[in-house]
Amino acid sequence: MQRRTLIAAASASTAVTAVAAVAAAWPAGVLAQPAPPVRIVVGAPPGGSTDTLAREIAPEMGRQLGRSVIVENRSGAGGNLAADAVAKAAPDGNTLLLSFTSHTINAWLYPRLPFDPVADFTPLTLVATSPSVLVAHPSLPVKDVRELIEYARARPGRLEFAIGGIGSSLHLAGEALKMRARLYIVNIPYRGTAPAIADVVAGTVPLMFAAVGNARSLVQAGKLKALGVTSAKRLPQFPDAPAIAEVLPGFESNAWFGLFGPARMPPELTRRLSDAARAAIATDAFRKRLEADAAEPVGSSPEEFARFVKADIARWESVVKYSGAKPE
Repeated sequence: MQRRTLIAAASASTAVTAVAAVAAAWPAGVLAQPAPPVRIVVGAPPGGSTDTLAREIAPEMGRQLGRSVIVENRSGAGGNLAADAVAKAAPDGNTLLLSFTSHTINAWLYPRLPFDPVADFTPLTLVATSPSVLVAHPSLPVKDVRELIEYARARPGRLEFAIGGIGSSLHLAGEALKMRARLYIVNIPYRGTAPAIADVVAGTVPLMFAAVGNARSLVQAGKLKALGVTSAKRLPQFPDAPAIAEVLPGFESNAWFGLFGPARMPPELTRRLSDAARAAIATDAFRKRLEADAAEPVGSSPEEFARFVKADIARWESVVKYSGAKPE
């Protein structure tokens, strides 16, 4: 019995030694626990444009990275809650931010932010840009933005804009129009795009800037009319609506969506995450999803996106200050 025990002990010792030898020979990390999923934090509720884009990108990014990629919604404060969470996350590539135009607008809208929109993030890629459309109730006696400007100048303070969210890109498109054309149009704020556009359809408020996806079917049904678009050129979705730039040269006001990581991410990791996201943006399915809403896929390099963010912050300064907008 004692001899069998000694033999068993010797065998166990040999097995442990063998396992240790194999483990020592494998590359570091092979025996590690499976990597946690990559989280894309979105500062908007489920179902919106930002959330939808994140969920379109996530599966292909996961395939490119060989890891699970999930979307986490953390809405509130115009996207600041999500941005702050990512700014304070470890720079290990496990926590990313899919942000939108508010990231640069908020630099001027909020007197104090708990993060720096440039220094506290690693830009990965500009995902897409999206124009908006200036719509009016059919009863308003103008057919395009040129006639609207003439009509509004003759009636200062007697027209109204429906605003779906203070400080949003749609709100500030209206402010940019008023600033450039020297118009006095009163803002009527709403808690969300849906009630705002419903009141324009009802004729309660005559005007608003709306996302193409929200306005297209209503214009086609004759419930709204398109007066102009914020892109540099006309859009096929609204062939009779001029680009506002045709009347106010240089006018352009597009929403954008971009992917960030926390600051101080290693360059190799930054490049790998950027490449994975850009591969997702390049897929036919993603591009077709954007085309329906007149959005344009981009897929810029980290360096290009970094320059874009800085330029966009500078672009919004005069508009936000002109508007006098304050956070809701």
